[in-house]
Amino acid sequence: MILTWYRGEPVAWDVTIPDTFADSHMNTTTTQAGSAANNAANSKTTKYADLTATYVFMPTATEKARSWNQQAIDAIEDIGRRISVITEEPLESIHLLQRISVAIQLGNAVSFMSTFDDEAIPTML
Repeated sequence: MILTWYRGEPVAWDVTIPDTFADSHMNTTTTQAGSAANNAANSKTTKYADLTATYVFMPTATEKARSWNQQAIDAIEDIGRRISVITEEPLESIHLLQRISVAIQLGNAVSFMSTFDDEAIPTML
């Protein structure tokens, strides 16, 4: 959980990255893009319902296949717009989403590489 300020109010962010292709998500992700992210965000909202009295709660879920929950997209676009006002760069929202996507891809690569024996990694690089 990350605590920050957003629009002058304290915010509690909870970031989760459900696996789009996990058996537990396959029934919904094969028929509706983003369903694992939306389900994860809804679960976090329920889990942290008590926080809403003190904080703006921002569940941020993005699937490993890069689908986002709508509330996270809205917040990142708003943050990007605010950065654009300062930097005068109109594409800040897109750049922010790209940076986050690259960080997720890096995390996926690290997760994938950790499934190999330590001796196998040097031969793969």
